[in-house]
Amino acid sequence: MTFQLLGKDGEARRGRLETSHGPVETPVFMPVGTQGTVKGVTPAQLLELGGGTQGPQIILGNTYHLMLRPGVETVQALGGLHTMAGWPRAMLTDSGGYQVYSLRERTKVTEAGVRFRSHIDGSYHDLSPESAVGLQEAFGSDIMMAFDQCPPAGDGVPKNQVVAAMKRTHRWARRCIDARQRDDGALFGIVQGGVDRDLRSISASAITALPFDGFAIGGLSVGESRPRMWETAQYTAALLPENHPRYLMGVGTPEDLLACVGFGIDMFDCVMPTRNARNAKVFTAAGDLNLRNAKHARDAAPIDPACGCYTCRNFSRGYLRHLDKAKEILFSTLATLHNLYFYLWLMAGARRHIEAGDYYAWSADLMAQRGAAPPGRGSWPGEP
Repeated sequence: MTFQLLGKDGEARRGRLETSHGPVETPVFMPVGTQGTVKGVTPAQLLELGGGTQGPQIILGNTYHLMLRPGVETVQALGGLHTMAGWPRAMLTDSGGYQVYSLRERTKVTEAGVRFRSHIDGSYHDLSPESAVGLQEAFGSDIMMAFDQCPPAGDGVPKNQVVAAMKRTHRWARRCIDARQRDDGALFGIVQGGVDRDLRSISASAITALPFDGFAIGGLSVGESRPRMWETAQYTAALLPENHPRYLMGVGTPEDLLACVGFGIDMFDCVMPTRNARNAKVFTAAGDLNLRNAKHARDAAPIDPACGCYTCRNFSRGYLRHLDKAKEILFSTLATLHNLYFYLWLMAGARRHIEAGDYYAWSADLMAQRGAAPPGRGSWPGEP
């Protein structure tokens, strides 16, 4: 993998990742395909999505979930993750480090690694820095993530817990580097440290000193307030090398993406567009809609008259509400296509406006249309 920084508007960055499965234009949103599939849609439907691109250029898988089922041997027997999933473009795999946080009642963390009790059948499984890298290499990931320990965030979390997780993340990062056996997949390091600036600075210094191909900001959107998340993301992004891609893990809302592109972050992922779609919440430039509201029952308008997605070109809010009320599977597909299209449209717009030199004005106006406030004055370079 190579990364080229093509231009900047203030701190907002326009770049390009080159992977063995094609280019990835940044800033980019990466749909989440935890178990080798983006829920509710086929790979062909993903490839046909527009939004200023020809569909998502990269999607995610998750090491923890894939090692449980179908298992690495099955993935390899089926030709690797790309072939098994029918996905011809780039794939990033999370290492399972987030599951250290999200399944913490089912985990035991030691210096060697983590023992998980499966959320599926209660069986025990081990992940270490070495096995996490080995599994991702076996899957054939284009971008692999280092195995880290993600602690809870927020003002009420004891600092000693955050410090311990951060230091262990640093030690595990070195082991991930040493564990690499292949050079055809990139490996990203992860900066931890909660919402403490001093810890984030220490962590960024330790992780960027290692020969990673890119750098991620982990441990956010796990309990802290949005202002603290934005503040920490902005502060941490400025500590990362300019000539490497910067990835904010697990974030977030359209406003989060707009703000954090303005802070100099290149890559994002979140389950929000797909998960919210299955629960009848859809995104538009004018704000979000809950299609379960009775007012939509006889509404012949599309979700968004200005949207070019398949759903908005063909179906009404009233019909979509009917599908949801009837619990038809088609509803999840149509709502998911719309939400993913919106997120892709958002990032395509960010790329265009960075190139045009008016990113901050455009994004502040879009936030205002959605009824949200941009970061405080002075947080964005050139903010109107």
